Amino acid sequence: MSGLHSHSHSHAERKEQAAAWSIVASAVITVGKGVAGFMTGSLALISDAAHSVVDVAATTLTYVAVRTANKPADDKHHYGHGKVESLAALFETALLFILSGAVAYEGIRRLLAGESDITWSWAAIGVLLASIIIDATRWYQLNKVARETRSEALAADALHFSSDLVNSVLVLAAFAAAAYGYPQADSLVAIGVALFIAFAGFRLAKQTLDSLLDTAPAGVTEEIRTAIAAVSGVASVESLKIRAAGPQLFVEVEIGVSRQLPLDRLSAIKEAITEAVHQSRDDAIVTVTATPRALDNETILERVLLIAAKRRVPVHHVTVQTLNGRIAVSLDIEVDGRMSLGSAHIVASRLEAAIRDELGADTEVETHIEPLVTANLEGRDVAAETVADVSSSLARHAKTIGTIKDVHSVRVRGTDHGLIVNYHCRVDPTLDVARVHEKVDELEHLVRSDVPSITRIVSHTEPLRAPA
Repeated sequence: MSGLHSHSHSHAERKEQAAAWSIVASAVITVGKGVAGFMTGSLALISDAAHSVVDVAATTLTYVAVRTANKPADDKHHYGHGKVESLAALFETALLFILSGAVAYEGIRRLLAGESDITWSWAAIGVLLASIIIDATRWYQLNKVARETRSEALAADALHFSSDLVNSVLVLAAFAAAAYGYPQADSLVAIGVALFIAFAGFRLAKQTLDSLLDTAPAGVTEEIRTAIAAVSGVASVESLKIRAAGPQLFVEVEIGVSRQLPLDRLSAIKEAITEAVHQSRDDAIVTVTATPRALDNETILERVLLIAAKRRVPVHHVTVQTLNGRIAVSLDIEVDGRMSLGSAHIVASRLEAAIRDELGADTEVETHIEPLVTANLEGRDVAAETVADVSSSLARHAKTIGTIKDVHSVRVRGTDHGLIVNYHCRVDPTLDVARVHEKVDELEHLVRSDVPSITRIVSHTEPLRAPA
């Protein structure tokens, strides 16, 4: 974040410096052209000087706009102050149109009245050449900074200097035509200058209005949409909104994701999207909203487990059957063992209804209620004789079953609910889990028939090691 702030601060300084130097350059050009225009009586040069007056106003406005646009977002301006640059550019457009109209009117009036006296001088030509050099330098510098900082106001300012450059070249052409006996060329060039100014104003107006109307930059929408869709975990791009405010691009995206994703995975996807957008536009401010969706590849088992998890009901032994096109689901649910049967039945019924809502009203759902100990149990070591009895029972019945080998690490603890037994054993690693679970269950029932005070047996099965 500090790197981004430093980057923005550097851009702000460069923009302000570029705008400040533009004011100085415009003022120098305006004074020079004004003096030369009145000395020669050239309408083209006077109109060019008037254009430069507009440039001074425009560059001053640009400087103020750039400083204002660099202010951070606040309680009243949630998207910052970048639109100030667009407003400044719009005002500059209005100045360009007014100027072009005035110059065109005067040029036509002079042509119709036959006024075409021009007294050119080498001093005026020198002023124009100096103006061309200054205009070219400022146009290049402003364009460079505008591209790097994506500043609309500086881009508009560069347009002013480029139009001033063309105007100066045309005025030189008018002087040359007058020297060869075509003094009316001055008025014609003035009209040409007016048309050029109007065209430049039109281009600037279109760009400014696009920004004010939140038109997404050309090609950026598809580029960013493609980058987001390529992020792993994004199922769909539901909506994408892009708006420019000064040098910054605000990207608001809504994505569809699997509703089974955990929160940490969802956070990682959002970070990856932000990084992908920054690969295209490093100045983008990205907001990501994720909408959980049921994906086509979800199994019925996954959907049932998700429903139970959302309702915070522990479930196990979920069985899904398809009977003549009809789905049948059976599962065990765990509730607080101290809960009344009536309350437990309500929990089970609501879960069953939620499953039917998800899978269809004709889905058959059966639940088996089991008690769950919700509080931590106080455990205590039992007598050595009890541990020996349990160990002996485990080893004896395991030998009878045959599948279960090497019973070890037997621990027996007493609680207020009865004995809890933990043990390890080894089984042939090629057997499937269902077969192993069946044999472990069989062993549990046999041991509990020997020691009825056992309330729970937890077995940890390991692969049987091959003989060395």
